[in-house]
Amino acid sequence: MWDRLEQIERRYQELGEQIAKPDVAADPKKLATLARERAGIEGVVAKYHQYQETLKALEETRSMLGSDLDEEMAALAKQEIADLELRQERLLQELKIALLPKDVKDKRDIIVEIRAGAGGDEAGLFAADLFRMYSRYAQAKGWQIDIIDSNESGIGGFKEIIFEIKGRDAFRRLKYERGVHRVQRVPVTESSGRIHTSTATVAVLPQADEVEVSIKPDDLKMDVFHSGGAGGQNVNKVATAIRITHLPTGIVTTCQDERSQLRNKTKAMSVLRARLLDMEQRKKESEISQQRRSQVGSGDRAEKIRTYNFPQDRLTDHRISLNLHNLPSILSGELDELIDALATTEQAKQLAEQAA
Repeated sequence: MWDRLEQIERRYQELGEQIAKPDVAADPKKLATLARERAGIEGVVAKYHQYQETLKALEETRSMLGSDLDEEMAALAKQEIADLELRQERLLQELKIALLPKDVKDKRDIIVEIRAGAGGDEAGLFAADLFRMYSRYAQAKGWQIDIIDSNESGIGGFKEIIFEIKGRDAFRRLKYERGVHRVQRVPVTESSGRIHTSTATVAVLPQADEVEVSIKPDDLKMDVFHSGGAGGQNVNKVATAIRITHLPTGIVTTCQDERSQLRNKTKAMSVLRARLLDMEQRKKESEISQQRRSQVGSGDRAEKIRTYNFPQDRLTDHRISLNLHNLPSILSGELDELIDALATTEQAKQLAEQAA
């Protein structure tokens, strides 16, 4: 660990020296690349320096106890040592976390797919609730949301809605949302007041570059059709909606949200690349660990990562046995407490695996 930190510190210094060179300053592209790399390790270096300063202060304060101190000064020195030891332990833990392997997908934009599962119309309404929840969370983060395709249920819900979120760390924050979400509440469609259980599935796919996923033109079947739903007179007059079928896998992607056929095609291809990349990654991971489940599952009530219990005003994340209250706030997009808890648990798991 310490050797690696010293290597990172040396690299940080080297980058600073290179950036200061006139020939690098005259090359904006190279300058941006070096500056980006330096900024990426700056936090680790700063924390390493804080740790070293804490060790030095701890050593100096401990040496003071060996000298002739009066009772009051000795008590102050002991308290300072205790504080420094706590700081040392905290910084050590933060350094271990900072050195954990980074997921290269964490900073990518994402495609989110929400589908109604078991529960009929109520499942569609719950899917709409989840879409609003993620939309408001994204807005609070300053991220951009763009609907790619949707299939409304007719009573304000969605059978399916696919949208992209563009913003820093979108995948890092929302990757924990993939899976089956279950809701327990009295639906507006239930006249007897009976508590109903329904589900919706959420898939979170990192955007894939064209280089990562090679798609042969001959493997694609492209259909153009008239868009449906709201959108003005232009929607039904001009055929702009795109349906792309990837023949080798049978994956079908559709986009009809834009008025431009080209933009619809671009979005549909983006979804296709993301699905193909996700399929390939899950295939590789399943070869490593047969215990890993697919991120969506079948949508049955028994397959769940989280339950939203309205009668008890409780959210339960079953992966980490976490219970939170105030469902209205959570469904309004206040997800940070939940996501932070999931991220912390994942980090602890990674640290334990490294120590094993």
